[in-house]
Amino acid sequence: MIDFDKTFTIQLVNFLVTVVGLNALLIHPIREKIKERNTLMADQLANIDNFTSSADQKLKSYEHALDSTRQQGLDLRKQMRAEGAGEEQQIMAAAGKEVAATMKANQEAIAAQVAGAKQALSADVEKFALKATAKILGQA
Repeated sequence: MIDFDKTFTIQLVNFLVTVVGLNALLIHPIREKIKERNTLMADQLANIDNFTSSADQKLKSYEHALDSTRQQGLDLRKQMRAEGAGEEQQIMAAAGKEVAATMKANQEAIAAQVAGAKQALSADVEKFALKATAKILGQA
């Protein structure tokens, strides 16, 4: 059987002192460091989550701004094409009027030259007719 004598109480006191001493010197500081580490990890994980969500928001904002800018560029391109087409029509209309005016002036000049040539030749028609008649009849 087990005898409970005074060595048992000494062993019990020795055990309790050792447990209290180990708790004070080793276990408690290690538990504190583990708590600090867990707190630090939780904080860093929260920071990482915040940073990731912030980066996602910035990326979405950037993509939205890029899409908006592209759309504005397309709208501006369409507008510039429309303005260019309008200017082209105006230039072509002005060129057409200028060509028509030049052609009309040239036609009038040619008509005036034809009229002058007819008038110059109509005075000499009688002479040419007499010469031609004379040649035909053999009086030349």
